[in-house]
Amino acid sequence: MQEEKKREQWGSRMGLILAVAGNAIGLGNFLRFPVQAASNGGGAFMIPYFIFFLLVGIPLMWMEWGIGRYGGKFGHGSSPGMFDVLWNNKISKYFGALGLFVSTVIMIYYTYIESWTLGYSFLSIAKSYFGLQNFDMMKSFLYSYQGRETSQFFDGYITAYIFFLITFILNFWVLYKGISKGIEKLAKIAMPLLFLFAIIIAIRVITLGTPDPTHPENSIANGFGFIWNPDFSKLDDPKVWLAAAGQIFFTLSLGMGTIHAYASYLKPKDDIALSGLATASTNEFAEVILGGSIAIPLSVAFFGIATTTAMAKGGSFDLGFASMPLVFEKIPFGEFFGFLWFLLLFFAGITSSVAMGQQVMAFLEDEFGFSRKKSTIVFGSFVFLSIHFVIFFLKYGYLDEMDYWAGTFGLVVFALIESIIFMWIFGAEKAWDEINSGAEIKIPRIFFYIMKYITPTLLLIVMVWWLINDAIPILLLKNIPESNIPYVIAARVFMVGMLGLLFYLIHKSWKRKESRV
Repeated sequence: MQEEKKREQWGSRMGLILAVAGNAIGLGNFLRFPVQAASNGGGAFMIPYFIFFLLVGIPLMWMEWGIGRYGGKFGHGSSPGMFDVLWNNKISKYFGALGLFVSTVIMIYYTYIESWTLGYSFLSIAKSYFGLQNFDMMKSFLYSYQGRETSQFFDGYITAYIFFLITFILNFWVLYKGISKGIEKLAKIAMPLLFLFAIIIAIRVITLGTPDPTHPENSIANGFGFIWNPDFSKLDDPKVWLAAAGQIFFTLSLGMGTIHAYASYLKPKDDIALSGLATASTNEFAEVILGGSIAIPLSVAFFGIATTTAMAKGGSFDLGFASMPLVFEKIPFGEFFGFLWFLLLFFAGITSSVAMGQQVMAFLEDEFGFSRKKSTIVFGSFVFLSIHFVIFFLKYGYLDEMDYWAGTFGLVVFALIESIIFMWIFGAEKAWDEINSGAEIKIPRIFFYIMKYITPTLLLIVMVWWLINDAIPILLLKNIPESNIPYVIAARVFMVGMLGLLFYLIHKSWKRKESRV
């Protein structure tokens, strides 16, 4: 047998925590969270939110750190190999294909969305959208930038494509440089800057007061009231609880195998209990304290509650890319604050997207013996070609279809699978010992029972609910415009084909290793 290539390791613990926090802190913290909170009972939303954080978020965070470090002991940095050592069964590794599938699909469309934030940071400093006076015009500006409609603002896809190329190259340059010289170095630069920019903008928001004294109801105080005043009548609506559960998955980047990959580069006795808790806490500070203090309060202060509600119903992109630029037009040095806002979104995005890519890079290196350079070329070529379908078919629902099956439903399915394999098939006591090995804090024993019984049960409930209420209607093409159906079907064919390719690669890899034994 050939001598195994020595696997990389993190350069420092702080670098690791910043990298995993960067994986978790993404666009959802600053765009999706405030919309979800404002739309689902304000302060009351935080009750189910923190319940799911304690019963699903933190337990799954510890499980994924445990699975990752354990798999890393056997030279595996991706879920197929990890599941194979956790469960000695021929089919176990194929369940791990779902982790590769979810992270790859999300990276494909997320990288393009991420490039919008980089583009808008420069459009802000150049005042390109200044002078557009209403929400519809700003939305038209966004759609023109994306190539979804023709207008006087942009000449087709050219501007957006240039920023996409820059974003793509940056992502794969970081991945090419590896764990300590690439991902860790990025995290040490991007994460402090992200927090600095977010704090600067939050302070500016808090000090705005009432921008227009003739409309005293439109104030920052009322903006915070709108997002945080509890509407307890919403708590009997199951959709609010499901929205809270969904936000926990989005915000902590659970259920996609990225934390597995990062944790696989730990030493066998490195702490994961305190590190996992520190990662989750850092993310919550970014989301609840900073994410909840910028977009919604700012929008209410300038446009009022009724208009903000309408904007929020349009989704995270409308809030982030249409309403926020309107605000920047109205405040002193707005071009500077706009630049900071979109740049912090870019930093949040790129630290998440490189995490999605690392698991696939680890799969190619660990299971096929590829060099870092070869892995970058192979995986980068696939992602580059695949993103073009998202770019050119965006207006036909191609991205939305990928986002639901991989970025929503797929996360819960994979999280349920990994929790069953780790806590039930591998064994709850062995899993508990693995999580607590080298721990610098004592995890309360109650979490043993939460991880074994409550977390999988809640995941199963959420999965079944989404299957019945969303997945089946979406699968049957309900409420999809007829003109979009061919593109939606194309997205499904692409995803099914990619999952089949992953199954084939896993089969080939294990056959290759068996022949060399």
